[in-house]
Amino acid sequence: MKVLVIGSGGREHALAWKLSQSPKLTEVITAPGNPGTALVGKNVDISVGDLKGLAEFAEKEGVALTVVGPEAPLVDGIVDLFHKRSLPIFGPVQAAAQLEGSKDFAKEFMREFGIPTAKYRTLDNHHDAIAYVEKEGVPIVIKADGLAAGKGVTVAHDVETALHALAECFETKVFGEAGARVVIEECMVGEEASVLAICDGETFVSLPSSQDHKPAYDNDQGPNTGGMGAYSPAPVMTPDIARCVDEEILAPAIRGMKERGTPYVGVLYAGLMITSEGPRVVEFNCRMGDPETQAVLPVLESDLFELLTLATEGKLREHPGLVVSSRPGVCVVLASGGYPGPYNKGEVISGLEKFAADSDLMAFHAGTQFNDRSETVTAGGRVLGITGRGSNIEEAINKAYQGVSKLSFTGAHFRKDIGKKALERPN
Repeated sequence: MKVLVIGSGGREHALAWKLSQSPKLTEVITAPGNPGTALVGKNVDISVGDLKGLAEFAEKEGVALTVVGPEAPLVDGIVDLFHKRSLPIFGPVQAAAQLEGSKDFAKEFMREFGIPTAKYRTLDNHHDAIAYVEKEGVPIVIKADGLAAGKGVTVAHDVETALHALAECFETKVFGEAGARVVIEECMVGEEASVLAICDGETFVSLPSSQDHKPAYDNDQGPNTGGMGAYSPAPVMTPDIARCVDEEILAPAIRGMKERGTPYVGVLYAGLMITSEGPRVVEFNCRMGDPETQAVLPVLESDLFELLTLATEGKLREHPGLVVSSRPGVCVVLASGGYPGPYNKGEVISGLEKFAADSDLMAFHAGTQFNDRSETVTAGGRVLGITGRGSNIEEAINKAYQGVSKLSFTGAHFRKDIGKKALERPN
């Protein structure tokens, strides 16, 4: 059987890598893929935005399951298109994908079904937004309503920063139509964690928890990025908190989507703040996180293809239960100089050949391509996700940074404190 993975980033490389381990598959195909996905299968030159082309390819090749990596094709309705052609695909339909496609939709959904989240107001007028910020005071969170590639969120600790974020949305239109409306939230206090739940419309299975690191620089300083690293599992997700997340967040979300007539099939990503009052939702996403996936999947020992197929068929209750490694995973992102601002492309990456011999060290390609000399070069802001596994979180951190030390390209930068919060938590 063949599986098709849609996307070209580090998440998709991790998905292709994990799916390739299934004994049920004969081929893993990634569209359009990258130099990393080419190591575990075959790439085909079809863009993530060519929904019709992807459907035609899946039909022609007799693909057993298509797995959608990024959010944009889901929000654009790729699952609906595949369903019309009776093609098996793992992901939510367009109406359900609005949980990520519109932050206002998600907040209203959470209000309706009693899912704990931050107090908020949605506004589509610059003047009214300024007035609301001045009334509520800081710290405060400004979010572009639509998809902004993980960069449409500003945690403002002073009024100047908040007003600048509003100007980016309404005046300079940095996020285009995605910023035509903003969701302004109270700033929740606590420690963040992420849960990826595999859903079949009726029930769900939660993958090992993780913690992302959004700010660009050490000690959570600098602008937000798409994510500079992650580790799994997250010690802040104690068994009691995990049970609370299942009962008060994930179960009501799955029930609510079904009641609305759009059963949720796919990955429901719950970005959480673990506050003194318990877990509260920061955001819902309709796909696996990036770079969380690069830390979570190396910890998962179950057959991912079997799990996603059962979810797609509405048969998750038949799954025998997840098998999870006792060895944590830590992913450190190597980014281009200047990211998340302007950065150079085409810088030659050295050292990738050093990863082949160590099963506990992985280099997931996020923003890479081949140049005309067949060299692997930088092609994005986040270039590589280096994941290490170890017998404990400290060993996994050290392993990941050993991997980072093997690599080099002009302008490379990375956070040096990925996993620090896990080390600081009492045993």
